[in-house]
Amino acid sequence: MQQLADYLGSNGLLAKQWPGFEARAGQLMLAQAVAECLSQQGTLMAEAATGTGKTLAYLLPLLLSGKTALVSTGTKNLQEQLFFRDLPAIRKLLRTDVSCSLLKGRGNYLCHYRLQQSQGQPQLSNPVMQQQLALIKQWSQHTKTGDLSEVSGLPDDAGIRSWVTSTTDNCLGSDCPMFDDCHVYQARDVARRSDIVVVNHHLLFADLALREQGFGEVLPAVDAVIVDEAHQVPAVASTFFGRTMSHRQLTELIRDLHTEAGQQSGALSLLQPVLDDLQFAQREMLLALAAIDQRQAMSRLLQQVDAAIIGNLEQALSALGQRLQAMTERSKGLLQVHERSQQLLATLQLCQREDEQYVCWYEPRVRGFAMHATPLQIDDMFTRIRASMQASWVFTSATLTVNTDFSYFADRLGLQQAEQLAVASPFDYDRNTLLWIPENLPAPGGQQHTQALLEMILPVLEANQGRAFLLFTTHRALRQAARWLAVNSSFSLLVQGQAPRTQLLQDFRDQQCCLLLGAASFWEGVDVVGADLSIVVIDKLPFSAPDDPVYQARADAITAAGGSAFAKLSLPEAILTLKQGVGRLIRHQHDYGLVVLGDNRLRTRPYGRQFLRSLPVHNSCQHAAQAIDFLQQHALEQRHAG
Repeated sequence: MQQLADYLGSNGLLAKQWPGFEARAGQLMLAQAVAECLSQQGTLMAEAATGTGKTLAYLLPLLLSGKTALVSTGTKNLQEQLFFRDLPAIRKLLRTDVSCSLLKGRGNYLCHYRLQQSQGQPQLSNPVMQQQLALIKQWSQHTKTGDLSEVSGLPDDAGIRSWVTSTTDNCLGSDCPMFDDCHVYQARDVARRSDIVVVNHHLLFADLALREQGFGEVLPAVDAVIVDEAHQVPAVASTFFGRTMSHRQLTELIRDLHTEAGQQSGALSLLQPVLDDLQFAQREMLLALAAIDQRQAMSRLLQQVDAAIIGNLEQALSALGQRLQAMTERSKGLLQVHERSQQLLATLQLCQREDEQYVCWYEPRVRGFAMHATPLQIDDMFTRIRASMQASWVFTSATLTVNTDFSYFADRLGLQQAEQLAVASPFDYDRNTLLWIPENLPAPGGQQHTQALLEMILPVLEANQGRAFLLFTTHRALRQAARWLAVNSSFSLLVQGQAPRTQLLQDFRDQQCCLLLGAASFWEGVDVVGADLSIVVIDKLPFSAPDDPVYQARADAITAAGGSAFAKLSLPEAILTLKQGVGRLIRHQHDYGLVVLGDNRLRTRPYGRQFLRSLPVHNSCQHAAQAIDFLQQHALEQRHAG
């Protein structure tokens, strides 16, 4: 423990060697808890508020411990920040030869075999696809990693990506003629030989799901797993421990089958009749679902869609599987397509029957549909996986507790026996933040609520010259606000959906007198430091939609067991989400700002106190004039200080 103080204390090595380093008691406390967890092969849940410096607090004891580890983050951007910035800095400080590697999901790496197969495909004849393909071909000649993020000018959502990358389903493995040059397996080989491997949650839980299903693992065996941004884990784990059958999967199955069968003499002609039936059944299903534009339980969907249409798709997949059965010895590719067709068939069948272990639900998508079977609970499954790995586990995030209580997070993942630590922020929230809950607003969710809230806050936004995030709980309210502000204000409006998130954030930093309007994806993982952002407006409390099928199934299970779905599910989930949204405001010790919560239930309902107790912002005002005075005073102080 003293060793960590020698690094993180006020007279420690970092204070002497890192310009701008400030010793923080909470950071040292967290580092000591992580060190103890690593030494005892324990499990730790640690909430570390913004400003704690949690990355250093877990990386430093990890590197000092000499243990091998997986470090998992919420996004690829955070993953790259850890690998390219944070780890090199600490390794240099410690003068250690600990080896580190960065590993992403296979969809990020070029597949030479599929790049070769893509040549001459008629679906790639449009100019955009041709341009993207040419970029990738040129880059492929000299890349060492095969990571598509290196390709300058290639968007993250480029359509060509699915043509030149592999999936678990279509990868030929060691049977691939280009296996010796495979970027995925080369990256995995480097990871297996590394002491620390930086991954993201999607890759981590895709791997854990494979272990649970008995298919082995991709990630190396390690002494420790450190999960940053751990509040995302229950949702990510539920996705990967579940099953999905989608329009896109069907399309890729048909596409890959055409390619594989075309390389085997006579195979395509034998398969063409069942392929035609599958394509017809897919189009028929797509047409039948076109008018159903809301997520809903499969039981409800089955009442709206002709059973014969789903039956035709089921029959087409079954017939394809039977025809392919006799061809699986011709090639590994045909064998894999056969296995994929049967997995999709099994998922389609699962989604049509009642299963007490799963929530079966339908999701409309921009260009198709998806049917999901999501586990109702994952705690037992996750407990088995952790026990089998025999590793230390650290779960850390700025938002794990509800009223300082870890129970909600712990219960969802089976972590009731884990050690707990909550570290408060070193920032002076009492001095630098203010909360305003406008009075006499219409009921949240009503047609008049959004406009009434905007009318109340507009003078504050104007006095502050914008520099505000407006966060909404629904896309309907977001669109309504954008329309009203376009007519009634002179602000430059940056609206979610008009451009990629990274571009909107950059524009927000660069432009004057602008507002950024966002929904769910802007409530977390968005950092704007300094006076560029000094107001966060949240339209209403972020309760889950009561008709959401996954929420409803879990709520029903809690009620059936004699509990309160509101107290045990809806309320804690909303509190954690609100904490994430409010957390966008203060990212640095010199930041200041106003939080506007446009929901009078915080004052009028008993549960409102639980929300307020969970927030770091405690001082409040009653009127717009007070909010304006607060912002102007802090802006003046910053100008004098600067």
